[in-house]
Amino acid sequence: MIMEKAVSAKDELKIDAIQLKKAALVFRAINHKLRQQIIKFINQHGKITVTQIYVKLRLEQSVASQHLAILRRAGFVTTERDGKFIYYSVNNSRIAEVHKVAQDLLK
Repeated sequence: MIMEKAVSAKDELKIDAIQLKKAALVFRAINHKLRQQIIKFINQHGKITVTQIYVKLRLEQSVASQHLAILRRAGFVTTERDGKFIYYSVNNSRIAEVHKVAQDLLK
């Protein structure tokens, strides 16, 4: 019985570690100057393609795509396919959610 409690506590700790890693990925995604620039640029234009992003921000296409993938995995941008084009837009509710969590951490 004591052994079961130890295992349960250990499993609980593993879940917390997994959640912590996920949270770190989200904060790392937003804590990057270029990704912040990309979010701001997308927000100014509403809906935009990766081509428009890398041309206007003077980036290599692969660099823009890598950063957009990180932002998408963290939930900061969403995609919408229209024919052969993929349009990116800012997920403002996700940004507000992460901002609130960050503010709560600083209290």
